[in-house]
Amino acid sequence: MLAVAVLPMLGIGGMQLYKAEAPGPVKDSKLTPRIAETAKALWYIYLGLTVVCALAYWLAGMNLFDAVGHSFSTVSIGGFSTHDASLGYFDNQAIEIVAIVFMFLGAINFALHFTVVRSKSLMPYLRDSEFKLYASLLIIITSLCIYVLYTQSVYHDLSSAFREGLFHTVSIATTSGFVTSDYASWPVFIPVLLLFASFIGGCAGSTGGGIKVIRILLLMKQGQREIMRLIHPNAQITVKIGKQPVKNSIIDAVWGFFAAYVALFALMMLVLMYNGLDQITAFSAVAATINNLGPGLGEVSANYASLSEFNKLLLCFSMLLGRLEIFTLLVLLTPAFWRK
Repeated sequence: MLAVAVLPMLGIGGMQLYKAEAPGPVKDSKLTPRIAETAKALWYIYLGLTVVCALAYWLAGMNLFDAVGHSFSTVSIGGFSTHDASLGYFDNQAIEIVAIVFMFLGAINFALHFTVVRSKSLMPYLRDSEFKLYASLLIIITSLCIYVLYTQSVYHDLSSAFREGLFHTVSIATTSGFVTSDYASWPVFIPVLLLFASFIGGCAGSTGGGIKVIRILLLMKQGQREIMRLIHPNAQITVKIGKQPVKNSIIDAVWGFFAAYVALFALMMLVLMYNGLDQITAFSAVAATINNLGPGLGEVSANYASLSEFNKLLLCFSMLLGRLEIFTLLVLLTPAFWRK
């Protein structure tokens, strides 16, 4: 998108590049009549969030270098830190609140941010089906984590359980990967729940990884339609997002993406297990890389240094698959593409 905005003389048309990068059913939507103007609008939103995030980190207690560095990796949902202990190095609740806010914003569709800024109203957030599902999932998962952390005495006071549960839910579910404590050592229900949350990831058109909330929403609605078709075989049932009907071609594309995702995930997991990794490490390593999360469980809960060169190369491929929405990378490996 930045290339479309900054380099208008690309050899490929801007709209083709936009469609190749845009996930799911947002491919044919443009914020402005010209795709270059759309790219610039998103660039301004991204830049604005990064600047405000850096200032917020600085005011919360970081030095300028740490504030700028962490603003880059927070808005981009990258999760990298200038310290080995990640955000746990600062042990500062204000810094964690800033991270939570901007991780949450970074995983929202940037087109939705643009609409909110243009309309000067928060109502577009409240009317958007994907955002409502995204926020609801975060609330439910956060509540479960806080409940388990407190009732199983991982943290003896409710405020600490709330602080840790909220931060790690937002960080892992949005596929950021920042940590403030060793969440992999918590009761196994929580790390597994958070890892599954990363499969959903952020919204379409965001910097988040994972399958994307809009695809999960469409899969759910398609499942509901199939149930209704069994009950009412002759009924004509349309899948809608909000009040907008969704084309069957889009639903087919979502199912195709999901099928490719599951097949490639299973294949890479089996290869890692064949190469000596245990089931938990292999599963979490593929999940953390294809969802662009970072930290996994088992041997890769801290880092991936202990893995063999082959396993690291396979996981590099997994990261590229996840970041490029699978088909963008697979098409390069298809002979028909090069014969075209």
